[in-house]
Amino acid sequence: MPPVSATPDLRQLRYFVAVAEEKHFGRAAARLLMTQPPLSQAIRALEESLGVALFARTRRSVELTAVGADLLPEVQRLLADADALRPLAQSLAHGEAGRLSLAFVSTADYGLLPLLLRDFGARYPRVRLQLTEATSDVQIDELIAGRIDAGLVIAPLPPRHAAQLSWLALAREPLVIALSTEHAARVAPDGPAGTEWHDTPVSLHDVGQIPLVIFPRHLAPGFYDIIMGCYRVAGLTPSIGQEAIQMQTIVSLVSAGMGVALVPQSLRNLRRTGVVYRPLRESVPAIETGLVWRTAHVSPVLAGFIDIVRAHAGSAP
Repeated sequence: MPPVSATPDLRQLRYFVAVAEEKHFGRAAARLLMTQPPLSQAIRALEESLGVALFARTRRSVELTAVGADLLPEVQRLLADADALRPLAQSLAHGEAGRLSLAFVSTADYGLLPLLLRDFGARYPRVRLQLTEATSDVQIDELIAGRIDAGLVIAPLPPRHAAQLSWLALAREPLVIALSTEHAARVAPDGPAGTEWHDTPVSLHDVGQIPLVIFPRHLAPGFYDIIMGCYRVAGLTPSIGQEAIQMQTIVSLVSAGMGVALVPQSLRNLRRTGVVYRPLRESVPAIETGLVWRTAHVSPVLAGFIDIVRAHAGSAP
């Protein structure tokens, strides 16, 4: 008899299922392409390792004991899981299964993100997505710590981490100005009141005395400096009325008449009662949004997502 193992192996479990289903050692041995004696020995070794009888044997029949009958579906499930390991491993290796932890700035939610998620979900339906909204600085810290796989952030990246990170620019878009309907009626009265968007441009000089609603600089230094640079080039020094860390909050403060805000053009998709969006008369720099990830840690799942982003980057404005 083979030595008794403290833990049953898959071979013994497959033998158990064959005998349980055939209810006959001879038929089970034929099904397993083996002779009956070693099969009988393996079943006895399994029973000894478990410390229970799995079969009630007579000269003419083999029946499962109560314990054996209760154990059978569990063993069948274990074997099915074991059989699934190889295809699962292959799917993981090809990026067709697994998990992707992705963070994004709030502005991406109104233009880029839905398109990326739609295409990625269609191509890789078995990948579990874990999504987190966060400012660019938080995303960089989470990336460096290994707590997320990639992030959609606003450029530029902090120089101190540039050597560890890879960057794929996805879209460049101009800034527009968000105003309350009351402010818009005063600075550009030729536009229809209450309209979310039309082509009547607004000069920063027209709104220079209205407080500015903006991100705190330490949360989005690149974005903050671009906005302040627009005012500086126009010869203006804005008064900071309110600071907020979420773009939705900034727009809500604008709707309440707390000030104006310079926001990426895609934020026009955030329709809020009492807010209009206007192009700027001045020439302003574009805001660049892209994907960032740790250069040395690209899983097959992340590689698939990067391919999706790269395809969109080729067609994005």
